[in-house]
Amino acid sequence: MGILDAILGRKRVLVKENERAIALHKGKLLGIYGPGEHSLPNAHGSLEIQMHDLGSGVFASPLEKVLFDRLPDAAARHLTVFRTGRDEVAVIERDGQVNAVLAPDRRMTVWTDAGPWSQTVIDVSASPHVDPDLRRRVVAASRASLIVAATVVDGSVGLLHVDGVVVETLRPGSYGFWNLGRQIAVKMVDLKRQALDVAGQEVLTRDRVTIRINLTAEYRVADPVLAVSAVKDFADSLYRALQFAFRKTLGAMTLDQILEKKVTVDAEAAEKIRADMAAIGLEVFDIALKDVILPGEMREILNQVVAAEKEAEANVIRRREETNATRSLLNTAKVMAENPVMLRLKELEALETIAGKVDRLTIHNGTGGLMNDLVRLRDE
Repeated sequence: MGILDAILGRKRVLVKENERAIALHKGKLLGIYGPGEHSLPNAHGSLEIQMHDLGSGVFASPLEKVLFDRLPDAAARHLTVFRTGRDEVAVIERDGQVNAVLAPDRRMTVWTDAGPWSQTVIDVSASPHVDPDLRRRVVAASRASLIVAATVVDGSVGLLHVDGVVVETLRPGSYGFWNLGRQIAVKMVDLKRQALDVAGQEVLTRDRVTIRINLTAEYRVADPVLAVSAVKDFADSLYRALQFAFRKTLGAMTLDQILEKKVTVDAEAAEKIRADMAAIGLEVFDIALKDVILPGEMREILNQVVAAEKEAEANVIRRREETNATRSLLNTAKVMAENPVMLRLKELEALETIAGKVDRLTIHNGTGGLMNDLVRLRDE
């Protein structure tokens, strides 16, 4: 057979089940050949064979256009072409599994026998959203290069920006968007109540004392779209509003007024802050002047003043108690002067107290003298 083929100028080509062959004779297409042994013209070695493995399924050859132009029937029998329009995405499946995702204005040619093949065409002009089930399948197949994924957690919302414009507010959940010639971005906005601290702000009081203050405020985002679009950074805007309001308020007060009226200061400054922040979508709750920090020398002076005030208060209390004690003694003396029996009872109480402290009693004039003294004392 080999000698006969050589005499006839032919060549036998073996094509396996998992292969397809494209033959060219003298640079011209002969056809597409399936499994089996094929005898093809090969005069003077003019036969050229391109073997294609069906494993990948995709047909990639510079002869594709020539095949469809010169051998349309053979090309249609062996090849399947998928196309997408300018606003379409196609999900190509092979044997029920996602094989590829075609972007708009794309073409993909596959070997028909490598299938079965199917496609799902999606119009992306109306909405950039990806169906959740389809997104999970595409991600699982590692074909998610055309998808932007975003997850919005509880207590937050996501603002969907398409080409820099907010088009939708996303509730908590997982999302996917087709990233096809458009700028897709999701900005997360926390809706939970949170605190903002303003620490170490220096303020010059009306009486020329430099103090440092620490402020705090609690707020939440009431209108996320307004908060993001009205200002560059809403937290920074609240920070600056707190600074300005308290500098203006405290700068018009003396140090003594600030130390005595902290609650009043908070109430006066809070109303303007709440009104200004409501205009950019923030709801402000508690605002507090936490600390007033004085310079070192001023602290010493105030400590001396406080110590002197407390000492004066202590002296007043001591004088008042002494006066009360003297008045009580005077009243007692008047009662005793008007009532001799009461005076005698006081004398006996004093003798009893003294006798209670005596460990041993020595009698010098005998028991009889002691009894006479007791009787005389009782008679008196």
